[in-house]
Amino acid sequence: MSAEQAHDDELTVRDAISAPDAQGRPRRTTRRFPLFTRDTARPEGGGRAASGDLPAPARQWPILIVLATVAVGLLLTSLDQFRVGALLIGAALLAGGVLRWVLPSVGMLAVRSRFTDIVTYGVLGLVIVLLALMAQPKPWLVIPYLKDTLHFTMKS
Repeated sequence: MSAEQAHDDELTVRDAISAPDAQGRPRRTTRRFPLFTRDTARPEGGGRAASGDLPAPARQWPILIVLATVAVGLLLTSLDQFRVGALLIGAALLAGGVLRWVLPSVGMLAVRSRFTDIVTYGVLGLVIVLLALMAQPKPWLVIPYLKDTLHFTMKS
């Protein structure tokens, strides 16, 4: 390979906001987004949840626990145990938020930033639990002002 071919194969730094690192590859020096993205960054904490020596399911145990709990909740819901199944689904999402908060690496349970994942799992889990507790008939949780709000909004 001639010197010209070697020079053509090297990466060149074209924009003013990137600079080469120690190996000569371009790297970003500012927080500005590039004009064209070539890949996506792994979310914070998105690495393996267990050692790389273990089989794939064992490395992804946090999401498997959440998905298995949701599957049991869906099974109970399909077997006419709506309230218990929905509570289990909400509890699984809340557990996913707790796992995302506590563990440094959660594998595929990490989708976005840690804060966004915790808020999303927590809010969705809490809403599902509250709706399951307030479901008719014979709700386990009664919030009086909600009935008044419904009557106020439905008045003509």
